[in-house]
Order: sequence, then C-alpha cells, then structure tokens
Amino acid sequence: MTTFNDIFKSGFLEKMNYFTIADIAVTLLLSFIMGLFIFFIYKKTYAGVLYSQSFGVSLIAMNMITSLVIIAVTSNVVLSLGMVGALSIVRFRTAIKEPMDIAFLFWSIASGIVLGAGLFVLGVIGSVIIGIVILIFSTKKSVDTPYILVVSCADKTAETSVEDIVKKEAKKSLIKSKAVTKSGTELTYEVRLKNENTDFVNAISQCNGVNNTVLVSYNGEYMS
Repeated sequence: MTTFNDIFKSGFLEKMNYFTIADIAVTLLLSFIMGLFIFFIYKKTYAGVLYSQSFGVSLIAMNMITSLVIIAVTSNVVLSLGMVGALSIVRFRTAIKEPMDIAFLFWSIASGIVLGAGLFVLGVIGSVIIGIVILIFSTKKSVDTPYILVVSCADKTAETSVEDIVKKEAKKSLIKSKAVTKSGTELTYEVRLKNENTDFVNAISQCNGVNNTVLVSYNGEYMS
C-alpha cells in the first residue's frame, strides 16, 4: 500500500509506465474512429444557421489529442502534475453559439480521456449510446413549426387589414412587438401555419398601406 511519504520518494516519482507502439497505435486508431463517429453525428444533427466544417474536423482532432495527452499523463506522476499545470493556463476565447456544440465538445474530450486510459469497451459503447440518443431527439420535430411575421404598415387601416388576415389564415398567432414611428408601424407576430401554407403572406403584401412583409422560421435561438 502506497503511503503519503512514498509519494515524495524519488523511486515513486520516477516510476514510468511504458507503452508499446502497438498500444499507442490502437489507442489513436480508436480515437480517430470515435472522432469520425462524433463528426458524423454532429453533421447529421446540425440545426444551426451556418455549418462549420472546421468545427467538425476539430472534434476528430480533439478526440485524438486528448487520448495522446492521457497516455502521457498515465505514464508518469511528475509528468501528469506538470501537464495539469501547463493545461491550466490554456484559455479558449472562441464563442460557442449553439448549445449542442458544447455537448459535442465535451463528448469528444470525454471519449478521448476514456480511450486514452485504455477503457476501450466503455469508450466505444458509451459513444454509440450517446450518438443514438442525440439522433433520436434531434430528429423529433415539433408538430407546429413557429414562424415570425414582420409587417411594416403605413397607417391604422393597413394595420387592421393585417390583423384580420393573420387571425383568419394563421392557425395560431401572437403579437410579439409593435413599433410605432412617424413613418408608420412595424408589427411582429409569432404564427403557426395551416398545412405550412404561406399564401396569406402574399395577400398581406398586397394590402393598401403595407410597405414590407417578411416571414422567417423561428425556434427561439436562430432564424433561417
């Protein structure tokens, strides 16, 4: 049994766990395969506005790099302490806009840690289960897709005409904002469409006094 005093003995600190080339190759190969799997799930389930190819590739690289670091850390106690100190000063300043991107980053890092520690079965099975769960819940769409309708009206008559058409043609509607200026009024509605029919937008744009009409899909986080 290792005591606290044994930690400060040079023999313990200098103890090395050696890895063969085959061990390193197998670990990095599995990390690469798991990184590809994570990249595939990310690409398949991405629902943001602008897809980033570089972020997907970074998931593969991060999995392999983490595995390499864990192999080095588990080889020597002194090296592990130095590695912790070195990595503690690293700061990432890139903004993460999509919440799911954070989950994929942690998934890639966790997979690399597990594989680097030699827990291959846990890493593979765990990643497969996580991927299946993400696929199931990401493909489950809402029955009623929300849309944002923005209409610029020149006068009160046009505003009334827009309200009548929205109430008649939209399945559900809720006014989100109303901005009034000297040049007119801008109305913002959250609407649910009937059978995804957008013909009423054309009818609104043809009303007298309507200057501009915009309809965009909306999920609470981005517009597309």
